[in-house]
Amino acid sequence: MSGALTARLRAARLAAAPERSGLVSSIVGLGIEVVGLDCAIGDLVTLGGGDAAGDAPIEAEVVASTRGGIRCMPLGRMAGIKVGTPVRSRNQPVRVPTGTGLFGRVLDGLGRPIDGKGPLQVDGYVSLHNEAPSAMHRARIDTPLQLGVRALDTLTTVGKGQRLGLFAGSGVGKSSLLSMIARGTDAQISVIALIGERGREVREFLEDDLGPEGLARAIVVVSTSDEPALMRLRAAFVATRIAESFREQGNDVMLMMDSLTRVAMAQREIGLSVGEPPATRGYPPSTFSVLAQLLERAGTGERGSVTGMYTVLVDGDDHNEPIADSARSILDGHVVLDRKLAVIGHFPSIDALGSVSRVAGRVTTPERREHATVLRRALSARRSAQDLLDVGAYRRGTNPLVDAAVDHEGEINAFLQQSMSDQTTADDAWAALARLSRLLGV
Repeated sequence: MSGALTARLRAARLAAAPERSGLVSSIVGLGIEVVGLDCAIGDLVTLGGGDAAGDAPIEAEVVASTRGGIRCMPLGRMAGIKVGTPVRSRNQPVRVPTGTGLFGRVLDGLGRPIDGKGPLQVDGYVSLHNEAPSAMHRARIDTPLQLGVRALDTLTTVGKGQRLGLFAGSGVGKSSLLSMIARGTDAQISVIALIGERGREVREFLEDDLGPEGLARAIVVVSTSDEPALMRLRAAFVATRIAESFREQGNDVMLMMDSLTRVAMAQREIGLSVGEPPATRGYPPSTFSVLAQLLERAGTGERGSVTGMYTVLVDGDDHNEPIADSARSILDGHVVLDRKLAVIGHFPSIDALGSVSRVAGRVTTPERREHATVLRRALSARRSAQDLLDVGAYRRGTNPLVDAAVDHEGEINAFLQQSMSDQTTADDAWAALARLSRLLGV
């Protein structure tokens, strides 16, 4: 029996199954208690939409189960829901659209189009729930991936299938850097998830930062800050599942998520609403479990890859706060954006000395690594002597690396800075670094 016929038979059995229904028994905060239904965690239910006047149907997801019933959280506004509202089981798994017809489209957290371009033309639908690739069957990361940003391609080189975090406080340029990567990467497909963004910034990002060129080969999933926590969390997994579906076909996919911190905050709202105890800084234990599940689904598979770029909004510029610390321990590298660089107009505001790629040594040649090391040494020597330089107490000749860094400060800044419209290939970036390395004494 073919897979398509099996799927049709399964859908027919679900459609013919008797409809199960229950009632809302209580509503507390973001949680809705339902009695009379026996559903599993992750199932979808529909609240309202019956014969009662003014009963508007609202989708919700089962997030907890107790002896007395189930606890749901809405995927939309709860207006009109009250004790006694009928609840019906959807009798179907959560499905996510996939296929090349998604290119250039903007979707919401449920995978529905919100860009006004009409219905989706997709190849099919896949289940939202998926397992991370087996640790023993993942292909090793051995091929560099071009990002189009000189400082990243050379000093924190990314490999296909790597997961990298962009760590910064608010307003330091994370979203702008992501848009540069979306336009400059040589990945075949880009999937961009905007989680918890301000509604005003969505069109600005799509039209100004990403632009028609970047959007043409991208799929964008959006869930703004005013949407329910469950919708924001769902959007992160929908974007990940779309990226996985292309990886399963052997493609190299770039998955960009802005931001991972807001995903964690959404899970915190959900966890606290269903009664989980708050732990580290108010985050319940499930938050850190969900982060690990989400991040491990990116990476290489037996064929194809999903390279993950996740922004992490550090609380109060504290890079050791719980979410940043947990993400850094799971990811394969981190890029630190420095507010001091941002305020003086240094873009991208990448702290080259504070940024690390854990796979750079496997995807670059010894010669290229040596050029990167020379620049890092010069930057480190300059930073160590900065106080002396500021007060005029440094004596030239004390440290040749400091002398070289001061003499060629303009060339160093020209290499590290890059305008939004400047797209540099990885080969050109390495050639520029080689010239700079020779200026610094090699």
